Amino acid sequence: MKAIRLFQGYLWHPKSLLFEPRAHIPPRLGEVYVLIDKVRPPVSFFEDGTPTETQQFYQLTLLVRSDKEPAELKPLAAWASRELDAYLQATPKEVGWQILEDLRPL
Repeated sequence: MKAIRLFQGYLWHPKSLLFEPRAHIPPRLGEVYVLIDKVRPPVSFFEDGTPTETQQFYQLTLLVRSDKEPAELKPLAAWASRELDAYLQATPKEVGWQILEDLRPL
């Protein structure tokens, strides 16, 4: 068995917003593990010029343990994406995210 990353990205919200992502996103979606780690902003400014220092950032990683090759996990990744999206859409409107498919072994 090896760990395969399905998705990786960021979740953020204003530091003034009392928000705990682990209370809104489960640690597992079926067989897919959801890791949420508090991190420093990956860039200094958003595209619109807003400083990222005003936001709390989290790295979001979805992974699975499998003997399959990453390309074989595309259907699982599509399913996990739909499942995760439901949770992300239910977060407060101030919460932002950017999550990209990343089918690679860890």
